[in-house]
Amino acid sequence: MSIPKDFKAEGAQNLQDIEKQFAVKAVIHAQTYWSILERRAGTDLRLTRMDQEIYDHLLETFPDFDPGKQLNEEEMKSKSGKEKWRNFLIKYEKRVEDYNFGTLLRTDAKVEYEKDTTIFGEPPLTRLFYAIEIARNRGGLNDWIKEAYDKEEEAKKPKAVEQSTAQEVL
Repeated sequence: MSIPKDFKAEGAQNLQDIEKQFAVKAVIHAQTYWSILERRAGTDLRLTRMDQEIYDHLLETFPDFDPGKQLNEEEMKSKSGKEKWRNFLIKYEKRVEDYNFGTLLRTDAKVEYEKDTTIFGEPPLTRLFYAIEIARNRGGLNDWIKEAYDKEEEAKKPKAVEQSTAQEVL
């Protein structure tokens, strides 16, 4: 999907085609991120050039934030929640790529992207994604994804013992 460089999401008409394009881009982003997490531990990832700054700012602004806890979508989208997060995120408006596009965010670091465990968010969520996923990665909360993938891949490999036993029988 190609988005014009001068496109301003906040000024666009609310057309179904545009909403679909946002949704497609969000799904592609989620699939790409998941694929990366399957091949590399979250603790080894750097999502942006500003990871440390975003992480420090998150902890400073939200000292009680626990990346291991399930996100409360209603609380985040409440009037006070939106204001708090908006004030946090505005700092990155000119510095984060795709600032004005929506994204998918897992409500819980212990689960995959699924219908009941994913928030499809409007533009501010893109920056929120980075803040939350950086915190989850720093806490090792996404490392299970690579571990599960590695285990799955290992299970697909033929067992050396089974192969040698089969050869002995022949």
